[in-house]
Amino acid sequence: SFSGSGRRSGNVNSSSDTASPSNSFSASLNASWTPDVWGRLREAVSSAQANAQASEADLAAARLSAIGDLATNYFSLREADAELVLLDETIAGYQRAFEITSNRYAAGISAQTDVLQAQTQLVNAKADRVGLARTRATLEHAIAMLVGVAPADFTLPAAKWTPTVPGVPTGVPSTLLQRRPDIAAAERSVASANAQIGIARAAYFPNIPLTASVGSSGVSRVKDLFSSANTLWSLGFSVAQVVFDAGAIGASVDAAKAGHEAAVARYRQTVLAAFQAVEDQLT
Repeated sequence: SFSGSGRRSGNVNSSSDTASPSNSFSASLNASWTPDVWGRLREAVSSAQANAQASEADLAAARLSAIGDLATNYFSLREADAELVLLDETIAGYQRAFEITSNRYAAGISAQTDVLQAQTQLVNAKADRVGLARTRATLEHAIAMLVGVAPADFTLPAAKWTPTVPGVPTGVPSTLLQRRPDIAAAERSVASANAQIGIARAAYFPNIPLTASVGSSGVSRVKDLFSSANTLWSLGFSVAQVVFDAGAIGASVDAAKAGHEAAVARYRQTVLAAFQAVEDQLT
């Protein structure tokens, strides 16, 4: 660090030459460094790096989740399109059946109950189509949100869908789970928690800061700041060690260990959930 100052002072109530305004300048360059003898800073860097990697995996998980939602909504919309085509054909058939039954009733061949039954089937089919159209619109709006477009400005025309189901093997290697970002994030969280134990343990050992400074002060001219006659320097080190803290450091170490155990448990739970999801999908 560098610091400097300049000051001009005088006595406004005195007219003597000895009380004329005077200048005072000072400048100093200071340096301090604490050697990482016990690895506290190294562990802090490792913890920060692991947290950054976990955050990166969280971002990948969020992106993957959004892509999965988009695919699910798209396939559901195409499924709704196929159902709408089927319902239109069904409604056309019910409409024709209703007309035939009405004609038969008018000719005295069919009972009125047959007409009412045909009419009920037709109305129910039309109601199903209205509900399915609303579902399709909702899926379309969800897709618009996922692609970052206002729902009112987004339209996905109906299209014929010929689904092609890929062949899925009966067994897959478990190492594929390492590609899952949620598992990677959980593993990096374990690494970060492990580094926190080392940081807590480092508090048992003393700090040994090294200091150095060079500068001058109290000179009346700026150029005299760099004169060797006015320059002061110092080098030194100090040792600071906690003698008694009523078990606070030990409690911090225990807390860090407990945090590590919790992170390991979350990691195991994430892996088990991943195995469960794979088995469910294979089934």
